[in-house]
Amino acid sequence: MKRLVLIPLLILFSGLTLAENVTRSAGYAIHHNAFTTDSLAPRVAHSYGIQRSTSRGMVNITVIRETTGTTGTPVKARVKVSAHNLMGQVRNIPVREVREGDAIYYIADFPVAHREHLTFEIDVLPERRDTPLHARFDQEFFTR
Repeated sequence: MKRLVLIPLLILFSGLTLAENVTRSAGYAIHHNAFTTDSLAPRVAHSYGIQRSTSRGMVNITVIRETTGTTGTPVKARVKVSAHNLMGQVRNIPVREVREGDAIYYIADFPVAHREHLTFEIDVLPERRDTPLHARFDQEFFTR
C-alpha cells in the first residue's frame, strides 16, 4: 500500500485550531506545530509507530527553501528540538525524518502533562548551508 502524505494533511485539515506556525529566516520557512497524539487518526498513528494518547505530544517540522512565485521546495536538514517547561526543566526531543514523495518532514512524540506549557527550541541546518537557523514557539497541552 502506498504511504500517504498524512502528517502535513493532518495539520492542514484535522480541525485543530492552529495558527500559521512558521519562522522565516535566510530564505527558508520553518513550519512547526505541536499537538497531542490523540488527534491523529488511528491508521495514521499506527503507520508512523506513534501511540495515540492525550498524554503524548507530537511535534511536526518542515523546512522549505523559499522561491519567489512558488510554494517553495522541501529540503533535507539536520533538525534538533528541545523544549523547556515553566519550571525551566529541559528535555531533548529526538526527531526522525519522514519522506513521502517530494515531502520531507521531521516528527517526534513525547510525554506531556495536563496544562503543561512548553517552549520549543528548534535548530535547523539545511543541506548545503553552513550556519543553522533557529525557530522558537510555545504550546500548552490539554490532556483531559
